[in-house]
Amino acid sequence: MASLLVVGADHLGHITDKLERSGFREIIHLNGRKVNMVKRDIPEHVDAILVMIDYVNHNLAKKVKEKAKSKDKPIYFAKRSWSSINAVLEQLGKHA
Repeated sequence: MASLLVVGADHLGHITDKLERSGFREIIHLNGRKVNMVKRDIPEHVDAILVMIDYVNHNLAKKVKEKAKSKDKPIYFAKRSWSSINAVLEQLGKHA
C-alpha cells in the first residue's frame, strides 16, 4: 500500500517513521480536533484509513467510517500504541 490516512492523535511522533518502514510511502495525518474535520473528505489516492480510537470523538469516527464505506476504502481502528497499530498492519499483510 502506498498511502495511509491517519485520523486522530495530536502528534504521531515516531509512529510515522515506523509506518514508513512498514511500506507506506505517504502518511496523511488529520488530528481530528477541530469541529470541521467531520466535513473533510477522504482523498481519492488514499489506500487505507487508520483511526486512532483513543483520540477521536464518536461522531468523527462514525463519519469517517461512513465516508470510507462509500468510497470502498478499508478502514481500521487502533489505539495510539505501536503494538495496537502493528496488529492492524498485520491485518493489512504488513509486518513491521
